[in-house]
Amino acid sequence: MCGIVAYVGERTAYPILIKGLQRLEYRGYDSAGVALFNGKVRVYKCKGRVKELQTLARDEDVSGSIGMGHTRWATHGEPSDANAHPHRSTRGLFHVVHNGIIENHLHLKKELALRGYTFHTDTDTEVLANLIEDVYREQRVSAELATRLALTRVVGAYGLVILCEDEPGRLIAARKGSPLVIGVGEREYFLASDAMPIIEYTDRVIYMNDEEVAVITPDSIDLKDLYNDAKTPDIKTIRMHIDSVDKGEYPHFMLKEIHEQPHSVTDTFRGRVAADSSKIFLGGILDVMPLLIEARRVIIIACGTSWHAALVGEHLFEQYARLPAEVEYASEFRYRDPIVGKGDLVIAISQSGETADTLAATRLAKDSGATVLGICNVAGSSIARETRAGVYTRAGVEIGVASTKAFTSQITVLAMMAFLLGSKRQALPPDNYRALINELTRVPELISEALGQEERVREIAHLYKGVSNALFLGRGILFPVALEGALKLKEISYIHAEGYPAAEMKHGPIALVDDSLPVFVLAPTDRLYEKTASNIQEVKTRGGRVIAIATRGNTDVYRLADHVIEIPPCREALSPLPAIIPLQLLAYHVAVARGCNVDQPRNLAKSVTVE
Repeated sequence: MCGIVAYVGERTAYPILIKGLQRLEYRGYDSAGVALFNGKVRVYKCKGRVKELQTLARDEDVSGSIGMGHTRWATHGEPSDANAHPHRSTRGLFHVVHNGIIENHLHLKKELALRGYTFHTDTDTEVLANLIEDVYREQRVSAELATRLALTRVVGAYGLVILCEDEPGRLIAARKGSPLVIGVGEREYFLASDAMPIIEYTDRVIYMNDEEVAVITPDSIDLKDLYNDAKTPDIKTIRMHIDSVDKGEYPHFMLKEIHEQPHSVTDTFRGRVAADSSKIFLGGILDVMPLLIEARRVIIIACGTSWHAALVGEHLFEQYARLPAEVEYASEFRYRDPIVGKGDLVIAISQSGETADTLAATRLAKDSGATVLGICNVAGSSIARETRAGVYTRAGVEIGVASTKAFTSQITVLAMMAFLLGSKRQALPPDNYRALINELTRVPELISEALGQEERVREIAHLYKGVSNALFLGRGILFPVALEGALKLKEISYIHAEGYPAAEMKHGPIALVDDSLPVFVLAPTDRLYEKTASNIQEVKTRGGRVIAIATRGNTDVYRLADHVIEIPPCREALSPLPAIIPLQLLAYHVAVARGCNVDQPRNLAKSVTVE
């Protein structure tokens, strides 16, 4: 959950590293640092964000055409100048930046301390730097071989870039369980945790695989596996535009990404839906369609916002494909000896395609004989490569830590999969199939209409910006939207919020209701509206303040609620897509009103690559 960027070539490295770190701050932002080589290694690092690092290095020597940088999300050791990366070995021979966790670092640290190594930080990365130096000195081997031998003793995950002062002019990179991308230029190479820092310079990349080690100079790349077998680099062309990592006219990435959803949802189904709304085409799962048709159940594994999208998918698969569905937290799935095997369809959902828990659960499902599909946003990501088939969401770059357009794109993919599978399994009549597809193509317009309520949402946000708690209620397919609305509010405004099924409120949470508690109720005019209206009355009779997200034209709800935010009419199956928009805007405007850092909320990072 940290960001790595590195460069070797003929340009001055420092500006490339700083710009790259700024683009990677969504991955971690509690400290930052760089190591630069020009005759000797110079390290500048500090607690805080990249702008603090720039201030620190302003009057320092930042020359050199080889270097590496790091922006941190703390795991081992609190955010501090000392714990910031890069880390050096005891004798200063090796400097390391690291994303991941070395699980056996305490055992290794004790062993190295007995051998005379000293430690000045609380990090597992400093242990790794000393372990590599120990192998290098004791076995008198190259820095590359020392790295590979040291990593055979490591338990855990790592994305690494290493600079050895004895071997100038080259960088060593290694990956296991934590992403690392190599950008290929003309007599220069770039390394980063993802492609965003690279796209300004090259569209040619190598996605490192697990247990690969690369030695990189301006003129060459030597790629091997951990056990010294040579590998042929697979260079791919990426399609990403530099404009996608710029806020443009918006004050925050999150607001930009909320407003991009009409386009991102369109991009998700573009080319996958027939012009006459008669069919859905999902080429990524075509080869496994017979297995999907015959599947006995579907298990969806995900974390966080993706888990909420999965809950919507559970409704869709059961209602429209008549396929039993379960949703599992990926972080819990592999620790309870799940019963999964041949005949099961497992769908792994991850925005980044690198979520550590989801990736580990994916591998368990594969090893158990299930058919495993991936839904992710990043081509070439680990989940995309680990799964047998899948569908890219095409949501575009999402930089705001609180996910928005990834959520709606994931639901769009799940809807297409459920409708297609329902048709193939003959569980969904042709007329209903066409009607659902036609409604799907209208969703971008419905989202745009919901975005038109932003000023109304802003007014309500200012009324409730000072509360300490909030409750979100929803029924059926909108219960996951209540969960997601609560998550968005707590993530970026730090207000405690809870999502609950509306009917379950009386089984506990109703005890919280008083005149200080705002209750956000998803109350569209659907088959469950009358029951939801009864829940609103239960809140009102106990003094609660009700904010209803209701279908445009419903005048009755104005009599029941204190405030109403209107959304356009929509078929129930796709109602989560316009319904989430006011709740995303609410979280955003509450956070802005409270003076919170919207794009980089405290203690969070975008890509969770550790357990």
